[in-house]
Amino acid sequence: MDRLHAMEVFVRVVEGGSLTAAAKALNVGQPAVSKVVAALEDQLGVVLLLRTARRMTPTDAGRHFYERARLILDEADEAWGAARGEGAALSGRLRVYAPVTFARLNMVPHIGEFMAEHRNLRVDLVLDDRSVDLIEENIDVALRMGTLADSALTARKIGSADRMAVASPAYRERCGTPLVPADLAGHEAVIYAQEGQADEWRFRRGTSEVSVRLNSRLTVTAAEGLREAVLAGCGIGIVSRWMMGREIAAGTILPLLPNWQLPSIDLWAVFPAGRMASTRARTFTDWFANKIR
Repeated sequence: MDRLHAMEVFVRVVEGGSLTAAAKALNVGQPAVSKVVAALEDQLGVVLLLRTARRMTPTDAGRHFYERARLILDEADEAWGAARGEGAALSGRLRVYAPVTFARLNMVPHIGEFMAEHRNLRVDLVLDDRSVDLIEENIDVALRMGTLADSALTARKIGSADRMAVASPAYRERCGTPLVPADLAGHEAVIYAQEGQADEWRFRRGTSEVSVRLNSRLTVTAAEGLREAVLAGCGIGIVSRWMMGREIAAGTILPLLPNWQLPSIDLWAVFPAGRMASTRARTFTDWFANKIR
């Protein structure tokens, strides 16, 4: 058995969810794919796939085999490209994970430029505000903001943005304008719970530092909800310039407490632990780091 070919067939089945999808991706007949999978299971002596009427899913053994096979195939592609001197001509698949709103505002409008430079590359954008297992989700590079909880991750800081308290003109007209951080306690706030930031913030001016607990009856778990709630005048929000820079520039959202600063927020490119970052992932990270600046 050609082990590399068998791994490629199996990876295609797992990623496509069926023999038919794998056969289409490989441009071969379905019986040929079925034969390779059966021979692979027979040679390994384990069941790799659970077959249902709607989808084929890997068993535990199949998932572990898939993760290693995908890594081997990626490294084989890297070696092939390096030997041919084609590092600049990317091909294959790149899976990028990013928070929904951040990607919608800052990545998606520009991703066409990157794809135009690498016409043989397929890009999967996995957009979710929650943290995911990069290996389980087959992510090549993830964009994460804030403090990284897992120190074992391979990460590169690619940007930083100011954070500020903001409100809509309608909210400010209805409820007034806080002049110092302590005034926020008397206002309604919209809390973005996904970052784990809860409702307490530290404001700084020079050497002075004030901790303020925001009063809120509305908590959201997606940044898109925070944006829309603040725009609708539901309360004061703590946002980054990445999230509402355009609205601030247009005057549809107003910064509050201009003489006080909040801790900035960092943007990280995170790569799966134990896996060498691919040329595709590194090239994309370099491109986006320049774009976000």
